[in-house]
Amino acid sequence: MAPAIVLVEPQLGENIGFAARAMGNFGLGDLRLVAPRDGWPNEKACAAAAVAEPIASGAKVFETVAAALADCNYVVAATARPREMVKPVFSPETAAVGLRKRAQSGERCAVMFGGERNGLDNDSIALADAILTAPVDPGCASLSLPQAVLLFSYEWMKGGNPEGLGRITSFDGPAREGLATPGTGPATRASLFGLFDHMEGALDAAGFLRPPEKRPAMVRSIRNMFHRMACTEQDVRTWRGIIAALTRHSAASKG
Repeated sequence: MAPAIVLVEPQLGENIGFAARAMGNFGLGDLRLVAPRDGWPNEKACAAAAVAEPIASGAKVFETVAAALADCNYVVAATARPREMVKPVFSPETAAVGLRKRAQSGERCAVMFGGERNGLDNDSIALADAILTAPVDPGCASLSLPQAVLLFSYEWMKGGNPEGLGRITSFDGPAREGLATPGTGPATRASLFGLFDHMEGALDAAGFLRPPEKRPAMVRSIRNMFHRMACTEQDVRTWRGIIAALTRHSAASKG
């Protein structure tokens, strides 16, 4: 069960909407609001949420932090200032891993975020089991409310070992880490060997691979350049087309 995101006394409707959108991007759907300044429902929040509008419009509203957390077994408070309270302090990544383990055990968890002006107060933090703090540059340490929610939400999704990256489409499926090769694939050794023969023959004809005693080292150097490129089959076809065009041009100019 994914953790609830609890926004305590959020001020701007737009920030609530952006936070909801961040949640939707990364698989979170339980949004809880404690005493939003401008009341609820809020048209600006729903507009800012865009495709995550159902998360924003479905947010539950509570008068107090205690009421918002009443059904939770474990709570993490997001704050840049531990305020000398004796509580475990986690990074977003560590917090996400721990919350996922608790959720798998059937615990209902929540992550609290404070309002834009002052963040969470001491009384709210005192209701949490642990503190969530992000590694930030001390010279620019303040995160906006949507940024803070996005940071945790991303770590939550990452910890679930998603099958792919980015948008999944019927055309090409999800993206994967590494070299993207749509419509092609890594070149076979046979393709590369054919390219080498083609290129080296053209270079011999052009007088490039001289003097003869240096030819073996020059050939190895050229082949190694292509191996470092991690050529695709399309790359090989393109290079062979380039060599053929240059060879034809050279022959035509001599004629």
